[in-house]
Amino acid sequence: MARSNIHVGLEIGSTKTVMVVAEIKPDESAKILGMGETRSAGVRKGEIADYKQVRACVKSALLEAEDVSDVVIKSVFLSVTGAHITGVNNTGTFRLPEGDQEVDRNHLEEVKEIAQDIAIPSEHVYLHHLARHFTLDGQAHSTVPYGLLGRTLEADYHIVHGIRTRIQNSIKCVREIPLDVDDIVFAPIASAQICLNRERKEDGALVIDIGGETTDYVLYLDGAIAASGCVPVGGNHVSNDIHLVTHIPFAKAEKVKIAEGNASADPASSVGIVKVEDEKGFPPIEISRQVLNDVIRGRLEEAFELVVDGLPEGALKQIGTGVFLTGGSSQMRGIGELACEVFDLAVYKPEEPDVSGVHAYFKDPQYATALGLIRYAQILDEERPGGAGIGKVKSLIKNFWPFGS
Repeated sequence: MARSNIHVGLEIGSTKTVMVVAEIKPDESAKILGMGETRSAGVRKGEIADYKQVRACVKSALLEAEDVSDVVIKSVFLSVTGAHITGVNNTGTFRLPEGDQEVDRNHLEEVKEIAQDIAIPSEHVYLHHLARHFTLDGQAHSTVPYGLLGRTLEADYHIVHGIRTRIQNSIKCVREIPLDVDDIVFAPIASAQICLNRERKEDGALVIDIGGETTDYVLYLDGAIAASGCVPVGGNHVSNDIHLVTHIPFAKAEKVKIAEGNASADPASSVGIVKVEDEKGFPPIEISRQVLNDVIRGRLEEAFELVVDGLPEGALKQIGTGVFLTGGSSQMRGIGELACEVFDLAVYKPEEPDVSGVHAYFKDPQYATALGLIRYAQILDEERPGGAGIGKVKSLIKNFWPFGS
């Protein structure tokens, strides 16, 4: 009889650290058992800036998650992000030996190794090798053409890599809690598992996760990843711009952004003024709504344009479904209208995640990455029965970790 599995997702973000505990039942449904969350400290643009502070945040989230879920957590699926992480596509070609024209796993390993042999900076390390498409004697296949006869096998892969030491620091932080790391996942790939189903991936969709200090993105075309990346611009930059332009404190700028701001170009949303009360008894500060909205729109437009720059040429015209906005900053007023204008595509917010035991806060798009890690773990279970994928991951972590496991 199939047994239930427990998976844990850990997101160390610029604004929050979240740990989600879920039970994967024998029927492959997911039930959220609990969550631990704390405000992040020591993280800048998705990367560790103050190690001790980050470790304390992870420990706090762990204790809360264990308390709520009544589960002793031993390992996690860890999301990572940062502008140093890059996704590229590469194709490998392998000619089958004479007299051995039936494609088998050995041939796949050969072509996979060739496809993965790309030049990356010496300080970088691989995060993902994700199969996109296969071709056998010029005929395209969406899955591995095992057992078919042919002479020339081609494999197209999406390869994600980033700076070794920065990824090591995230792993080191988790292992010193101490927790094991089941796998390392580029954050937008996790978010996409919540936002997109198979049909949307086939039709083409762009997922944009707008966090506090980064904007992650992943593009799916024809059911496979076509591009992924991270730009170092997020919601905190919008708040800081408001602070610099209006001279109100950053904390108040954040509140004004959320309560009064609008990123759309609708003239009706920019009429009048916003009054910000002064705590010291001075007259309230008056801010033109037009100025406020122009500041918000300008910074978010920059983030979206940077995403466009990271996509393959002509990719937007191949997207059949549209753009999915997620992340905490995706909830700003008018951001959907702005995205529609920049990308010239339909814009959506993610639907409620298909899991049980969900509390109200899980409907919030800022938890897409953490929940996506659970779905990612499910996919690994489905693709590698018996947890065969974990051995590969532990080997990968050994390469990251200079002192062994």
